[in-house]
Amino acid sequence: MNNDLLNILSNSNKDIDNQKLMDYLSGKLSEQEKHEVEKWIVDNDFENEAIEGLQKMSGRPIGIYVDQLNKDLNQYLEQRKRRREKTKIVSAPWIYVAIVLILLLVIIGYIVIHRLQSH
Repeated sequence: MNNDLLNILSNSNKDIDNQKLMDYLSGKLSEQEKHEVEKWIVDNDFENEAIEGLQKMSGRPIGIYVDQLNKDLNQYLEQRKRRREKTKIVSAPWIYVAIVLILLLVIIGYIVIHRLQSH
């Protein structure tokens, strides 16, 4: 499976780099870059709310949360994949042969019974 599909931050926004957002939240940007991110945040209400929520989080750095979310997402997708494969109908050729034989026996039995009744 493509790792880009499993990464929750991959392609999450096209206007600004995710690393730049992470650096903004950790205070690693220059004043010009900080201003650029703040200008982008002001223009995007949803992202503004998300950034405010992330800023209020205390304790572990955001990178740890992102890694944990990616790990949980990978585990969830693997469980779904295993469950889907488990419920998949096995396509063994002997099953088809058995079905055909049963149908032939039913047809032959019908013909024999029908002929015996008509005599």
